[in-house]
Amino acid sequence: MRLVSWNVNGLRAALHKGFTDWLDADHADVICLQETKLQEHQIPDEVNPPPGCEAWWSFAEQAGYSGVALFSRVPVREVREGFGHSRYDAEGRTLVAEFDGFTLINGYFPNGGQGDDRLAFKLDYYRDLLAFVNGLRAKGRAVVITGDLNTSHMERDIARPDANRTKSGFMDIERAWLDTYMDNGLVDTFRMFEEGGGHYSWWSMRGGARKRNVGWRLDYFLVTQDLRDRVVSAEIHTTVMGSDHCPVSLELDL
Repeated sequence: MRLVSWNVNGLRAALHKGFTDWLDADHADVICLQETKLQEHQIPDEVNPPPGCEAWWSFAEQAGYSGVALFSRVPVREVREGFGHSRYDAEGRTLVAEFDGFTLINGYFPNGGQGDDRLAFKLDYYRDLLAFVNGLRAKGRAVVITGDLNTSHMERDIARPDANRTKSGFMDIERAWLDTYMDNGLVDTFRMFEEGGGHYSWWSMRGGARKRNVGWRLDYFLVTQDLRDRVVSAEIHTTVMGSDHCPVSLELDL
């Protein structure tokens, strides 16, 4: 099974930058999108649903903000919005999908850069989602978490660590939560195959950052230990344009 995740930074804008061509060519079984920036009445016909897919959406109450979507070319048992916390659901942050063999969480993790309140909101999301994941594991479910986690975990995950230690996305308090996720048995699948630096999934739109590869790795596929041996590949697709993020993918032998 091939899964792909992409923060599209506005789906309507991405449609004008080759999104449907990419979707047709990728042949992923499951596609997770973040930051769709849509309301329900604004879903473009091309993706309502995409040909050959079923589609599910979570919308923010605030127009033009946040939002996630899930497209699937394979059967899905159930998809639900959120994980029991209305304050996150109001921002369209999470879809939870039940597949044969695992639960998939598609999350657009909050950005903590708009002040102390938003940083606290982001950290609460990390805490509450991990509690939800541990509850699933206690019931015997394998779990895949994907999306824009909005934090670069290690120094090798960011081009300029020293210049960004006090900025949201690379603050110690945020990175510590990713440590906690790993300590709770979650596996960063990309790091199963690539230990070095220089691999990023987001670049500022300013200063030619993408061309110079001055980026951050913010987009992940995490799996519980019971799926580790099923991981075939995990990649970052830096040549795919259309957003300030690029897609990431995971292939599972299921």
